[in-house]
This record gives sequence, C-alpha cells and structure tokens, in this order.
Amino acid sequence: MSFILSAQRRTAKDCSVAFGQYREYLHQNKSKFPAGAFALATADWYYDPGDHRCLHDGWLENITISEPALGDRNEKRVTSFRIRLLAAYHDGYIELLYPRVFSYMLTSPTCKRGQGDWLFDEFRLSPLGHLIHEIEWAGFPGDQCSRWIVEASDVVFHWIPRRSTG
Repeated sequence: MSFILSAQRRTAKDCSVAFGQYREYLHQNKSKFPAGAFALATADWYYDPGDHRCLHDGWLENITISEPALGDRNEKRVTSFRIRLLAAYHDGYIELLYPRVFSYMLTSPTCKRGQGDWLFDEFRLSPLGHLIHEIEWAGFPGDQCSRWIVEASDVVFHWIPRRSTG
C-alpha cells in the first residue's frame, strides 16, 4: 500500500492526510525499519523542497548496479545499487547506496529525454521485512512517468557539495 505517491496526492488536502498516514506508519513500524531508511523518511528536510538535500526535482546522473563478490571463485555475490542525482538547486550531488538489493523493478515506458525530475518517493516494508523504496520520476510532457521499486537491506544517503567552476 502506497501512502504519498502520485495516486495519493491529488489535492492539497489529500497530500496533508497522506503525509499524516505515512508518518504514523513509519512510527508504528520504527523497530522494524532499517536505520538509514527510517532516519531519511523522518528527517525534517527529506521531503522539504526548500532544503538543498531534498531529492525532489533532482536529476539522474547515473545508476550503478554491481555484484561485489567473495569466495575462492568469487561465487558469493550480492547485488548493490548506487544512484547519483544532481540536486534540484544544482549545488550538490545526492548519492543513495543500497548495500544489498533483494529485488528491483526499473520501469521506464519512455526515456528518450531522460527520466525527468525525481518526483515522489516513499519507504515501506516488504512482507519479509525488507526495505521497499518506491520512486516516481516526473518524465516530460507527453511522456509516461518512470517508476522504480527497490527492495533492499537499507539505504545510505550522501550529500556531496558541487565544486564551483568560477
């Protein structure tokens, strides 16, 4: 069940109610949530578009899917993701690291001009107790929006200031 994605945000009143239900869900499940995801989802700045660290309106720079390996034959593998965004104010980069990914679905009906802006996202728990991070991309006029769903152990956030070129 989604709380604060597009379908739940049709009016300002809907948005307020949705965020209230989402905050309640997070706090009711605090002991089950991975620490990094809970800290992000409950941070005052995370959903505040006025904060330069907020992901809203960020642009995708890259996504790296890797399988770090261990073992004599490198047979012990896990999947991890790293997403890098140019922040909305273009004064820094946001990196999200998912150290262990259990499943993912990256759906992009069209991306001929890129994903567009990071629109909305939310954190939930899967039936197995893993983190679900669902992300909606704004796309461009006339395009269908992209949707990413990542099931992972946790998420680690990094803010990287952008160096001035002047």
